[in-house]
Amino acid sequence: MPTLPRRRVGSSDVEVSALSLGSWHIYDRIHFGDAVDMVRAAVSAGVTLFDVGVYGGPGMPPAHTDVLWGAVMRASGIRRDEYLVSAKLWIEAFGDDGFRPQLENAFFRSGLDRADLVILGDLRRDDVALEDLVDDLAGLARAGLIRAWGVNNWSAANIRRLREIAAARGVDGPQIAQLKYSVARRSIPDGEPFARLFADGFTMQASDVLEGGILAGRTELTREIGRDPGGVREAISRTAADFVATAAKLGTSAARLAVAFTLTHPANVTTLVGTSTTAQVEDNLAAVELVERIGAEELRALVEPFWADRGIVDPEGP
Repeated sequence: MPTLPRRRVGSSDVEVSALSLGSWHIYDRIHFGDAVDMVRAAVSAGVTLFDVGVYGGPGMPPAHTDVLWGAVMRASGIRRDEYLVSAKLWIEAFGDDGFRPQLENAFFRSGLDRADLVILGDLRRDDVALEDLVDDLAGLARAGLIRAWGVNNWSAANIRRLREIAAARGVDGPQIAQLKYSVARRSIPDGEPFARLFADGFTMQASDVLEGGILAGRTELTREIGRDPGGVREAISRTAADFVATAAKLGTSAARLAVAFTLTHPANVTTLVGTSTTAQVEDNLAAVELVERIGAEELRALVEPFWADRGIVDPEGP
């Protein structure tokens, strides 16, 4: 298995592994010992980045996957300087005290004292000034609580505005966008608005690469998965069997082929995967070799028929 490459997040000093492990609906549905084995195997293979969020708010059922992740990392014996953490911050909870209460709560729950990266959740409020977000995050960086920051599924225009505000203030702006990116959802990351951002050194993290398992052939949904921009999930489900067959013709798994596709995007510094077994980690890691064997251009051509949101989702983003 080839060494997992590391890539720089924008112009920051944060270097991340080409694959990163997520936590959403993961650690609360697998046995503790299996989770410890899984993260040990991942780190041994070169995975450095873990994406950890506090999920579940007022009026929602309690969620503990981040708490369990923290316990798993402590039990694994992996030192904090051997891995990086990307934490989620939610715009909905941004108030007079900024993001700090959220961040401190995330640290309390997971046992951390700092985040290497923080990702701002979707922008659904129109009463928050972007200037306030930039100023608050700059303060968290000065306090040594974060090293770099980015956004999750923001429009290219709003990201550009954040970067302009930060430049005018002489502080670091967003360095990365976590974007839905898969063989089925390509319109935003492959579109012209984000291409201009990427040309300026901005980077991305591919997420939702298996569409909640649908692209791996599991079309009967058994757990909550992300939202469905453009309403194309049904179309993705209809072609899932063909995608599995395409992977089989290449002598590989559908999951490996789906992950491999994301690695062909030049601005993608890390692909976020939601593994729940060591075998899944190993299969995803082998995607690096698959790209090398087939070649990026040929691989992208092979999966072209599965692009479901072409002409449906605005490349500018939400």
